[in-house]
Amino acid sequence: MAGNPRARKVADRIKEVVAQRLEKGLRDPRLGFVTITDVQVTGDLQHASIFYTVYGTDEERADSAAALKAATGMLRTEVGRNLNTRLTPSIEFILDGIPENAASIEALLREARERDAATESLAATAEYAGDPDPYVTPRERDEDDDD
Repeated sequence: MAGNPRARKVADRIKEVVAQRLEKGLRDPRLGFVTITDVQVTGDLQHASIFYTVYGTDEERADSAAALKAATGMLRTEVGRNLNTRLTPSIEFILDGIPENAASIEALLREARERDAATESLAATAEYAGDPDPYVTPRERDEDDDD
C-alpha cells in the first residue's frame, strides 16, 4: 500500500469517516472511549483494516470490540456514503497493540536505567585488582649509564 497513493487517500478518508461517526456516538452502551489509530486498505481497495485503541480496562476493551463488531455493517454503510469509489470496501476492526507495546518498552528502558545506575555506583567504589597503570613503562636511564 505504501506505493499506492490512491489507497492511502482512501484509507485516510475511511479513518475520518469512522472517527466522526464514533464521535457522534453509537446506540451501543458497550462502546467505550475508542480512538482510531490507523487504517490500511488493500491495493485493490476491496478491504480496509481499521486499527483502534480503547482507553480502559480489559473488560471495557472486550465490550468495545463487541460493539464495533455489531456496528460494522452500519459503519460500512456510512463509509460507502462518504467515499467516491465504485465499491465499498469491507471493513474489519483490529485492536491496536501500541499502548501495550509502549508500556513494555518503557518498562525495559526503566530496567536498563536502573542497571546503569547500579553499574555506575559499583564503578565509583571500584579499585584496581593490580597496579593502577598495568602498562609497562620504559625504564629510566640512570645518571651513571651516560658514560
